[in-house]
Amino acid sequence: MRVKQLVILGIRGLPARHGGFETFAERLCLFLVDQGWDLIVYCQEKGQGELHESTWRGVKRIHIPIKNEGPLGTILFDLKSVWHARKYKSLHLTLGYNTACVNIVQRIYRIRNVMNMDGIEWKRQKWGRILKAWFWLNERFGCWFANHLIADHPLIEAHLATRASRDKITMIPYGAIRVSDADESLIDQYGVEKNNYSIVIARPEPENSILEIVKAFCTCPRKGKLLVLGSFFPDSNHYHREIFETANDSVIFPGAIYDADIIAALRFYSRFYIHGHQVGGTNPSLVEALGAGCAVVAHDNPFNRWVTNESALYFSGVDHLSNFFSGQYLEDDYVEEKKAEAVVQFQSGFEWDDVLRAYEAILSMQQEIGAK
Repeated sequence: MRVKQLVILGIRGLPARHGGFETFAERLCLFLVDQGWDLIVYCQEKGQGELHESTWRGVKRIHIPIKNEGPLGTILFDLKSVWHARKYKSLHLTLGYNTACVNIVQRIYRIRNVMNMDGIEWKRQKWGRILKAWFWLNERFGCWFANHLIADHPLIEAHLATRASRDKITMIPYGAIRVSDADESLIDQYGVEKNNYSIVIARPEPENSILEIVKAFCTCPRKGKLLVLGSFFPDSNHYHREIFETANDSVIFPGAIYDADIIAALRFYSRFYIHGHQVGGTNPSLVEALGAGCAVVAHDNPFNRWVTNESALYFSGVDHLSNFFSGQYLEDDYVEEKKAEAVVQFQSGFEWDDVLRAYEAILSMQQEIGAK
C-alpha cells in the first residue's frame, strides 16, 4: 500500500496560535492522522540556531529558527522551508501565495504542490504600491508554479480562473465547529452581560469597517455594550487612534484574545456578531460566528452574502447600521430568529467534517496523479 504523506508549508506552525490558516492546518493534520496519513509541518521559531524536529499529536514538526521579524522573516522562513522540503518527494500543500515565487523549487524538483490561494491580497487597502505589486506577482507565480489551486469562495474561484484553467481549481470553503453551549462565567471578566452586548472580531484595518461600526454604535446612547476584539496601537497608528477617539464608554477594547473557549463564549452569548470585512473569501471569523449560532450583521458585499446568505442582515454604511442599532437590534424575537437561521446556514456546508473530507479527497487525487 502506498504511504500517504503530506508536507504542509506556509504557516507559522502548530499548535495553532496565529490565525485562520494555522487553525485550519491543525484541524486538517489531526483529521488526516486519523485517516492514516503521515504529516510533516514546518514551524517558524524566533531566534537563531539549528533546524530541529519534534512530534506533536502524531505530526512531525520541523522547526526553523529565524532571527528576522516581520515580512523579511516570513520570506526567509518560507524560502528555507521550501528548500528543505525538496527532499520530501511526497505531496506538498502550501497555504497562501504571498511568497509563491519560492515555490518554483517544487517545480524544479518535480514535486506536486497544492496551493490554497486565500484572498485577493493585492487589493487590500492597507498595502502600499510596492507590496501590492509583490502580492500581485506572487498570485501569478502561485497560479503558474502550483499543480492545483484551492479557492475558499466561488468569487475567488472565478478570479483564479482568469489566471489558470478551471480544471486546475477546486473550491472548498473554510470550516468551523458547532458551538451549542459555552461557559457563561468566561464573559464576566470583560464587563458584559449575556445577550446585552455585540461583538466584533477583526484586524483593525480600514477594509474591515471598524471605524464605521464604532461610529454607528456611538451616534446615540445604546442598549448594552460593543466589544471590539483586536490588537490596537492608538499611540502609533492614526486609524486606531481615530477609532478610540470616536468610541464612548459603551465600547470595550479588550485587545486580541486567542483562548478558543473564551472566544466561543463571547460569540455564543452575544446579541449580534458584527462583520465589517469588505474583501476576502470565506472569512474564518464569519464562519465561526455562524457555527456559534450568532445573529449576524455583515457588510453588504458578495463575499459575505455567499457565506451568510439570507441568515444575516447587511449594512452598507454608518447611517444604515446606526438605524439598525435603534431598531431591529432591540427586538428579542428578531435576534432569536437570526440566531436560528445562522445555525441552518452553517450546517449547509461549513462544518469541519465536510470541509476536511473534501480536502482529503482532492489531496488523495493529487497524490495519485503525482504517483503516475
